[in-house]
Amino acid sequence: MRVRRWARKRQGVDDTTTRLRPGRVYILPTGVGFIFGLMTFAMLLGSMNYNNNLSFVLTFLLIGIGFVAMHQCQRNLVGLELTFAGTDPVFAGQSMRFRIAITNQSRNARFGIRIYHDKTESDVHDLQPGESRIFTLPIVTSRRGWMRLDRFGIRTLFPFELFRSWAWLHMDLGGLVYPAPSDNAPEPPPTRVAHGHRQHDARGEEDFAGLKRYSEGDSPRHVAWKAYARSGQMLSKQFAGADTSSQWFDFEGIAALDVEERLSILTRWIIDADRTLEDYGLRLPATEFPPAHGDAQRRQCLEALALFDGGAS
Repeated sequence: MRVRRWARKRQGVDDTTTRLRPGRVYILPTGVGFIFGLMTFAMLLGSMNYNNNLSFVLTFLLIGIGFVAMHQCQRNLVGLELTFAGTDPVFAGQSMRFRIAITNQSRNARFGIRIYHDKTESDVHDLQPGESRIFTLPIVTSRRGWMRLDRFGIRTLFPFELFRSWAWLHMDLGGLVYPAPSDNAPEPPPTRVAHGHRQHDARGEEDFAGLKRYSEGDSPRHVAWKAYARSGQMLSKQFAGADTSSQWFDFEGIAALDVEERLSILTRWIIDADRTLEDYGLRLPATEFPPAHGDAQRRQCLEALALFDGGAS
């Protein structure tokens, strides 16, 4: 921990796009490299003791290989450009996959590159000159809210695995973790049905009311494909006089006493309602989302649960 604090204080917080300079890349011999060094030193002593010219040639050849390997190992990381490429929200208990884009802007290929954090690491990849590749770093989550990745490393053992070269990056990255959906959630509140008093864009087909611009979350069944073939514009059909149904998911209406258990139950209800394209609304002590459906509704409701800060009144 003391070394980590020293490294962060020395380097500061990195930008989301950072280029590795020589002064940031550390290098040490591996276990194999340490044995290689001892063996070479023993060969040098033997050559001096017996004054054997062939033994001197072999010893100095091995020493030269070691110095070249040390130089190439550090050079394999210097100049690489690392950029945060985003992450997707997950539910608590799942692995959040941080995506890091690494670009090799030099004229030389880079080999055996890997990023890591504590006990997790990415796959090993090579980078050709001018190539950019996405490295994925999975981090297991345990609770809802913001998941922070304030530090991760990049390393290589190329060539010969005699030396280990690495660098630390402090980008202060983050992703959102939703509450884990409950496996024993009670039945959701009963559905309320409204009879033919408003237009609805996803259910009901009594009376065709016209076309509207397609928006995210509209059912593919209601896309006006013929109009799309004529004009090339995505439009959705609207119907009037349809019976519409909706549900209200109320934080205060759940009998559970534990706040986290209530949030897990609400998460389960939202997931199930989203799968059936039912309208649903969400009531929390400090905010309310009116009934709707689609990706935008699902995302904003789950984000509200993930960032919820307060208890039952």
